[in-house]
Amino acid sequence: MRRRTFLVAGGGVAATLLLPRAAFSDDAPVEIVMTGKPDGSRVWFDPIGIHILPGQTLRWTNRDSGNSHTATSYHPSLNDHPLRMPKDAKPWDSDYLLPDESFSVTLTVAGVYDYYCVPHEHAGMVGRIVVGEPPAKGWWNSRDPDAEAGIPEAALAAFPSVEDIVREGAVRLG
Repeated sequence: MRRRTFLVAGGGVAATLLLPRAAFSDDAPVEIVMTGKPDGSRVWFDPIGIHILPGQTLRWTNRDSGNSHTATSYHPSLNDHPLRMPKDAKPWDSDYLLPDESFSVTLTVAGVYDYYCVPHEHAGMVGRIVVGEPPAKGWWNSRDPDAEAGIPEAALAAFPSVEDIVREGAVRLG
């Protein structure tokens, strides 16, 4: 084996070992943390935007010692909210999670999914998941009044763009 070939192969192995497990394996849950400032003045999901493969599992864990939170998909069957996920996908609602409690869901249908925290949606505690390759057009890149009906302005303003999520893999509030 030539030295250059050996170095390139070794660098590839090293780079693979440095990647997070979820980046190349769909059996480890992708973690999303529910958190907030100690004084309760701000709450959020971390990351707020995530790109995953179909069939990957997401796990939300409440790390906010001062609040309970939910992870609830935007779906008409849940709190009469508009549909902001693929039509063929199953909606979810974690119910209220106390500090250190978790909830998981596996998403198999490709597309864009928006979700929110029931008690904190008005404060902009929302998140966006891109599963697989998103369609080129949809409610997420147009001002569709039906897809925005009843959603607080703070929540609408908080969603990261699908393009940023796909490009970066994860979008965190900074």
